[in-house]
Amino acid sequence: MTDQPDYKSTVFLPVTDFPMKAGLAQKEPAILARWEAMDLYGKLRERRKGRERFILHDGPPYANGDIHMGHAMNKVLKDIIVRSQSLLGKDAPYVPGWDCHGLPIEWKIEEEYRKKKQNKDEVPAQEFRAQCRAYADKWVGVQKEQFKRLGVMGDWDDPYLTMKFDAEATIVGELLKFAESGQLYRGAKPVMWSPVEKTALAEAEVEYEDITSTQIDVAFEIVDAADSGLQSWVTTAKAAGRSVYALIWTTTPWTIPVNQALAYGADIDYVLVAIGNSYLLIAENLVSAVLARLGESAWLSEGQGISFAWTGKGSQLAGAVARHPMHHLGGFFAKPRPLLAGDFVTTDAGTGLVHMAPDHGEDDFALCKENGINPVFAVEGDGKYRPDWLWLGGQGSVINPKFVSKDGPICTDLREAGALLAASDDFRHSYPHSWRSKAKIIFRCTPQWFIPMDRPQDGVPVDVDGSFLPTPIIVGNGPTLRDVALDAIAHTRWVPERSTNRIRSMVEGRPDWVISRQRAWGVPIALYVHRKSGEYLVDKAVNERIVEAFRQGGADAWFGADHQALLGSDYDLADYEVVNDILDVWFDSGSTHAFTVEARYGEDVRADLYLEGSDQHRGWFQSSLLESCGTRGRAPYDAVLTHGFALDGQGRKMSKSLGNVVDPLKIMAESGADILRVWVASTDYFDDVRIGKEVLAGSSDAYRKLRNTFRYLLGALSDFSEEEKIPVGEMPELERYMLHLLAKLDEELRGIVDRKAGSENWLEFSRYTRALMDFANSDLSAFFFDIRKDCLYCDAKSDPRRRAYRTVLDTLFHALVRYAAPIIPFTAEEVWQSRFPDEAESVHFLEWPEVDGHWANHGLGEKWAEIRDQRDQVNEAIEPLRREKIVRSSLEADVMMGERVPVGDVDFAEVAIVARVDMGVGDGIVVNPSEWHKCGRCWRLLPEVEEDGALCNRCDEVLKA
Repeated sequence: MTDQPDYKSTVFLPVTDFPMKAGLAQKEPAILARWEAMDLYGKLRERRKGRERFILHDGPPYANGDIHMGHAMNKVLKDIIVRSQSLLGKDAPYVPGWDCHGLPIEWKIEEEYRKKKQNKDEVPAQEFRAQCRAYADKWVGVQKEQFKRLGVMGDWDDPYLTMKFDAEATIVGELLKFAESGQLYRGAKPVMWSPVEKTALAEAEVEYEDITSTQIDVAFEIVDAADSGLQSWVTTAKAAGRSVYALIWTTTPWTIPVNQALAYGADIDYVLVAIGNSYLLIAENLVSAVLARLGESAWLSEGQGISFAWTGKGSQLAGAVARHPMHHLGGFFAKPRPLLAGDFVTTDAGTGLVHMAPDHGEDDFALCKENGINPVFAVEGDGKYRPDWLWLGGQGSVINPKFVSKDGPICTDLREAGALLAASDDFRHSYPHSWRSKAKIIFRCTPQWFIPMDRPQDGVPVDVDGSFLPTPIIVGNGPTLRDVALDAIAHTRWVPERSTNRIRSMVEGRPDWVISRQRAWGVPIALYVHRKSGEYLVDKAVNERIVEAFRQGGADAWFGADHQALLGSDYDLADYEVVNDILDVWFDSGSTHAFTVEARYGEDVRADLYLEGSDQHRGWFQSSLLESCGTRGRAPYDAVLTHGFALDGQGRKMSKSLGNVVDPLKIMAESGADILRVWVASTDYFDDVRIGKEVLAGSSDAYRKLRNTFRYLLGALSDFSEEEKIPVGEMPELERYMLHLLAKLDEELRGIVDRKAGSENWLEFSRYTRALMDFANSDLSAFFFDIRKDCLYCDAKSDPRRRAYRTVLDTLFHALVRYAAPIIPFTAEEVWQSRFPDEAESVHFLEWPEVDGHWANHGLGEKWAEIRDQRDQVNEAIEPLRREKIVRSSLEADVMMGERVPVGDVDFAEVAIVARVDMGVGDGIVVNPSEWHKCGRCWRLLPEVEEDGALCNRCDEVLKA
């Protein structure tokens, strides 16, 4: 064969300067700078002004350190949703916010004092609060830049902060609404208390860890059994010089010095076990377990074995009285300890009898209060017994393992008193800890402020039949806060749906809301309590002056206030106690809807969506719900989305000690934020998700393939113009099939984004991302682009088939770049600017693509699904010949197919990218090297090509033209 001419210059190859290598870590900061310079967020608000609004209200993170992977996952997911709603054409503002008060920040400042061996309590309160404010302000600035680097678009110039004066004024105003409606009281109840941080804690500030505790069995001698079923036995035993003891078991030995009663179960079967010269009262089915714990104690070694002296129901113990093991100390310890019926007593463990310390247990408190027994407040805020306490006064701390061990002072004294039957330091169980200090907490009865969950209210605003009226009506004999909250839960959309059960069960079982803290940094409970009546002052005029003082000077105004001026001339300050407790930080964050959503968008406006991690069912979701239900009679949100936690690649919780922390800042610095965003969008984030090198490698690969799809589109459309477009009705079937697939994709993606579409998969962006990626990879790159590259490269520019192909490519480009923009905003901007380099415009100004639903054609879809299946089978049959180098590409293959595929007018050889296809010939699929020659320009093997390198008819005509 003679040398053939080089036709490379005659082929219409894609042309683009859009790089295959992303270089995101370097490009993204420049794109961010451009967005800031053009005020992208502000201009977007102008363009969407007057449109339907979608409000995703940001849950406030604490301003106290660099962001971690949980922050990144949360913020990226929020941004994806906000951008997708904007894509729908809605006005979707995003106001980021921060929680600036509370223990996490105060604890950091205290750590600085501890390092200097200084006592923060000796620092003036105003100075300490100023340091907390400065610390929070510093980290707000740091985190703001880190969140922006993630590509999160929002009102970064005017975020909400709980420490802004207007916010603090609104928070105290919300508190006073509870006070004015009677939904506030001060009482002494056991609350979760941190002896290390010296404050009450909320449920959301507590985490549970396994610990090993001391377990002890303590005998309380029954000294009076009058009117009880034990009377004759106690009398007989005393006459014989024997004693009867009620045996209790506890894993909190430090509560024994505060014991005031014993509890039994009325329906439990009890026995008196005769051991030596004594009798022990124990639940019948726990005898074996108790004796196993006692082992070879002195009690057992004294006797000649055991026997049952009496059996009876717990109800027969009513009227019996025991005495404290330390009764010889007199005073508090000399008082009788009654046996009381408690419906909480079980025989799951222990002895079937429970010692009651109303200072340190909710059940204890309730049962003792019912029987006229009050707390004594023996344990102080630091966990030590108060100095004047008769037993162990001034000693502790009660959470110190050495103090409560079997050889510690409590057990030692009980042992000397002859009351300690057994003790061991090996009881393994779950125990609450402060999530900030990681120290064990206790239940401690102190005077605190509460919002009641079960107090029927008059004059509480409620909605009617869940209809959520714009302005709640006022009703008499209103429901309880728990009732209103549960009704609101039922009328809120929870995503995923199963999370409804979690929030409902938590609200159903939660105790009254403890809203007071004994700290320094936060919003004070700005109330005046009458010194004689104990009632707090309710006066709208006074409350208005308080709120205005906060608006002018923030929460600090309360601590340096002229309280007589705030009270006005109608009241004498000398008659009132000024409350200086600090509000629970969850009340602060629970009020954010008031000073962010309502303050910016209108009094009756509520958020379309709250979105946080699953731990917020007992945190922000719940505090916001209760705050809004108590003041507005409804939830502050229409829908709530819950996501899981970010774990390492092995599914473990990330921790510095394990060395498995995956840092989002490092990922962005090395690979770019869009890679991280692809990971977030690809995960099934309703559950816990994993991230590590392998996972990120998968995200990078998925990103690379999508980027290459855009690169191909840009190259293939390099000189495309509107005049080149062809109507859909004039297009080949393959192009119409691709528009069918696009219409189906559009329907699926819109269903995930648009709540009005009624899809069950609303906000499941893992489905969104997977559908988008699959379409780009499988339908476009591996199918459509592969088939039509010959048409693009070799057909005449005016050829209707090539024009139809590029018309569809243009449609695909405009759709895909919009679909991708919420997920990979930096890359989408780069793609858009590469094709339309207008500095004043942005891909993020665009709205949902115009995809004609009529493009969807069920019959066409079914036909081409079968064609594609047959194409895959042909490719599979060719592969062995390719591996053995019998053919170098599928273009050199002739295919005989026993099955006749219903292709109609479709050129199946073109679809399969082979030389020739004979259908209905032989059995199965048979592949042979083609005997035809290869065109020197398009490389297709065709019958009219006389020798390799010569031109086929099409190429010859194109070149002549």
